[in-house]
Amino acid sequence: MSVTWAVRQPHPVVRPLVTRYVGYAQDDVTLAVHRGLPSRHVTLVISLAGPVRMAGRSLQALVGGLHTHAVLIRQDRVQEGIQLELDPLGVRTLFGVTAAELSGEVADLAEFGLGSLPDRMRELPWRERFALLDEVLAARAREPVAPPPELGEAWRRMRGADGRVRVADLAGEVGWSRRHLGERFRAELGLAPKQVARVLRFERAGRLLRRGHADLAELAVECGFYDQAHLTNEWRALAGCTPGTWIAEELPFLQDGEGAAGQDSPA
Repeated sequence: MSVTWAVRQPHPVVRPLVTRYVGYAQDDVTLAVHRGLPSRHVTLVISLAGPVRMAGRSLQALVGGLHTHAVLIRQDRVQEGIQLELDPLGVRTLFGVTAAELSGEVADLAEFGLGSLPDRMRELPWRERFALLDEVLAARAREPVAPPPELGEAWRRMRGADGRVRVADLAGEVGWSRRHLGERFRAELGLAPKQVARVLRFERAGRLLRRGHADLAELAVECGFYDQAHLTNEWRALAGCTPGTWIAEELPFLQDGEGAAGQDSPA
């Protein structure tokens, strides 16, 4: 399989809302079905080849909210597109809805007035594709809608700890009751704090597996699981398979992308 990656951070005006742009072009893809795993990001995907096909739907560009299960995506042999990693607390600014309204759902990007992006980007080189995204998103970022600072701080702390933080302690740190923190998380992100922490621990485990961390018992402890059995049960619930199955089926197709993650490479 031939894979090309083009990774770039957004313009500084956009950066508080979007972590990075990841461009990809793949030829001779043999993995028929890809598992879209839960993560800390709301995901925006713009396909520049065939549409993205999942669960009876076929979309050229989409936004996927936070979720606690794998999204199964049928893959064509040739793929090209851009994936954007959005901060859930920036979704209200970019799209006029909360991340909670997208939680567990996949929406057509056209619903948010951006349905023309695939056609506008298709014939451009990567550098100009990224520049167009900067232009479009910066226009929306000029009027930010900020969440309460307590919620922003709680979200920052939970991300920084990869979910390995007690909800009661987190509530105390920001000066809210545990109940109020839970209500605000669900209202803005669509997931309760414990669900968010669960996703973050799972995401950290996946990140370390991509980097070659093969000892699952050690990995479980490092990521905040009780033991290897707990890790395996969480992977079955969140990924739909065991870590071993995911490593065998998906990891060979993802390692190059993980390697590009730290690079700023607009081709």
